[in-house]
Amino acid sequence: MHEVLITGLGAISHLGCGADAFWHGLQRAESSPNKVIDPHAHMPIPLMYSVPEPPVVDVPLDGGDSRVPLGLASRYAIEGARQALADAGLGEVPTDRTAVVIGTGMGDSGLHEQWRTQGRPEGDQWVPVFSVASALGAWLGAEGPVTSISNACAASGFGLSAAADLIRTGVADVVVAGGAEAYSRVALACFNRLGAVDPERCRPFDAQRGGTVFGEGAGIMILESAEHARARNAPRVYAELAGEGWSCDAHHATAPEPAGTQIVRAMRAALEQAGATADEVGCVVPHGTGTELNDVVESRALHSVLGDRAGETPLYSLKALVGHTGGAAAALGAVAAALVLHHRSVPPNRPVEELEPACEVWLPEVATPLQGRFALVNAYAFGGNNVSLVLKEAGV
Repeated sequence: MHEVLITGLGAISHLGCGADAFWHGLQRAESSPNKVIDPHAHMPIPLMYSVPEPPVVDVPLDGGDSRVPLGLASRYAIEGARQALADAGLGEVPTDRTAVVIGTGMGDSGLHEQWRTQGRPEGDQWVPVFSVASALGAWLGAEGPVTSISNACAASGFGLSAAADLIRTGVADVVVAGGAEAYSRVALACFNRLGAVDPERCRPFDAQRGGTVFGEGAGIMILESAEHARARNAPRVYAELAGEGWSCDAHHATAPEPAGTQIVRAMRAALEQAGATADEVGCVVPHGTGTELNDVVESRALHSVLGDRAGETPLYSLKALVGHTGGAAAALGAVAAALVLHHRSVPPNRPVEELEPACEVWLPEVATPLQGRFALVNAYAFGGNNVSLVLKEAGV
């Protein structure tokens, strides 16, 4: 079975554009959400971790001169892929051996919401809501599988797993994979109606947390078979995507199953596939949304999986800096984990004012040397969709 290597990274988030900006932002451990720039956002808490300067890109339609109007999610995905491809130093790859897998929760729904209030543009080109993968595939010229996965906030985690399978089974040599998410008035309004938005900021594992706060962005990876990477003498390998675990608890439409049984199952399956023990996990990038039940359930599940090591293994609370990026959350978590393994260092967490007593986890507030060979990334979604990814240090 082919090893799946991560050879290129692209990142767009509230912290800026590019993997370097992302890593430097993690080191600073400072950020705050902003009020959305939308005159129609009539809701109690219109806060979001927005991308500071959205990229400007467009895609020819069917190889011609006409242009498909693109929503922000598609633009984020294409820009993230451009960064990742440049980072990987990829030359010519046969188009039929190149695939695309993108996870997104809302797709380009923001574009359609804009049309409802501002009117549709001239022309008759219809843009599907979940056009992100097809837009990226058209831009890239990929002729292998081009797939959109959209099971809410676990989408890009399932997507990375599906992308890895395309390489392991020999269907593709290179997969451009990850997730993208942009502002959606409908999504933010729904969470406001659910009472699930924190009025200050995203505060995972904090005793005073009041919900989550959405964020925009994209995390894109170049996944390659080890044989392909060696044959072209890839300039760098950040990590190996060594294990994935899926589960569904089917407990509730929006709430995690309180015992966390299926969350534990997903983590254990990913660790087993990667050949990793609890002692070898050097960092966990948790789902950690800041919602009351999620943080407690995940903390307890980590103790079930890691045992005595749970309180000694550093957690990196990414959403405290970039917000909850929905379908892109797992991909941005995987980008963070790949950088942690590459730099052999866990960035400082944004300080928690008061740790939730029911969450017995370690959130170091200073940069911490990485002690293990593996990093664990978790993502959970409405409908009980759970996914865990295990990344392994390159060359180990």
